[in-house]
Amino acid sequence: MPEDVFRIVITVAVALACLVFVVQAGVVIALYGVIRAVKERVLPLVDQVSTITTRAVPVIDRVSPTLETAGRVLASTQKIIEDARPRVAEISTEAVAIARSGRQQVERVGALLADASEKARERLNQIDRSVDETVEQLENAGEAVKRAVTRPVREVNGLAAGISAAVSALVHGSRRPSVDHATQDEEMFI
Repeated sequence: MPEDVFRIVITVAVALACLVFVVQAGVVIALYGVIRAVKERVLPLVDQVSTITTRAVPVIDRVSPTLETAGRVLASTQKIIEDARPRVAEISTEAVAIARSGRQQVERVGALLADASEKARERLNQIDRSVDETVEQLENAGEAVKRAVTRPVREVNGLAAGISAAVSALVHGSRRPSVDHATQDEEMFI
């Protein structure tokens, strides 16, 4: 149970106890008012004993049920307080246990998330290395294919230039080639 719920439960229990105390205070104030009213009615009648008895008896009859009711209210209020104390203590104990359990679960989830994050980071690093190695191998393979293709082409060009020079020498004789012709032949071999 979160700490806020625990505080709410305690607050409700304290509010209930305060309500009981307010009810008791109201009963005491009512009793004080009744007694004061009785006193105000009885004091002027002290001189007249017979009148006091006649007038006091109905007032006492009216006060008696009020006092009995007040006594019952006080007794039930006391009983409610006594009944509520163990329950409040039990609720408090359970709230503390639930809060501890919740905290442990949150810590476990946090550890699990940290572990998953670390594993994901390691896996991403492994994938990154694999991609880098694959790109490097593709570059190497591309270079090898390029060399494998261009080498025979150069050889065929060289062979064709040699045949062309031989045919030209046979057709034109053994004249010395001009500078432009020699430069062109050299460019073909490059």
